[in-house]
Amino acid sequence: MANTTYNKVIYGGQTLIDLTADTVTAAKVLEGYTFHDKSGAILTGECTYNADTSDGTATAAEILATKTAYVNGAKVTGTMTNRGSVTGTISTRDGEYTIPSGFHDGSGKVSIDSTERAKIIASNIREGITILGVEGTMSGTEDVTAESPSVTPATTAQTVTPSTGYNYLAQVTVLAIPYSETDNSAGGITVTIAGS
Repeated sequence: MANTTYNKVIYGGQTLIDLTADTVTAAKVLEGYTFHDKSGAILTGECTYNADTSDGTATAAEILATKTAYVNGAKVTGTMTNRGSVTGTISTRDGEYTIPSGFHDGSGKVSIDSTERAKIIASNIREGITILGVEGTMSGTEDVTAESPSVTPATTAQTVTPSTGYNYLAQVTVLAIPYSETDNSAGGITVTIAGS
């Protein structure tokens, strides 16, 4: 009989111990602890909690600064900056906010600058236009003064613009072309059109 260890005990027809179906190995038992394998041999555990990190792909820049991890069998200390809560504002129509690299805790926000946001009100937006959810009510004539001048035609071109204190011309009334007839010294009639 070549075997020297006992792995199965039967007493009075009853099996008291049977290790023959056990699958435990030294690699599965903590280092320094002893056990019996399926042959009944006493073995010592070899497991040191090490994990197989050969397929790890993380880099130091992808791990939070001061934290450590094992990648491909090597200990790696993180360099990723902890930004925590990052906030920013946009103050122009085409403005952009560049998100800094690093770890963010998810509570950061980017918003429209408060000064610019205060301008986005219904009375500042033309009626029928909606900007960022605010529907305009401005008709375009608020706080303006219109002028309605009269212009007498002349033989030269005229440019009609609002007078000081007026914002625009509501209408321009063009008077009739001046026409007059007077007797002259030669015994005829002088007709004067559009000025003397």
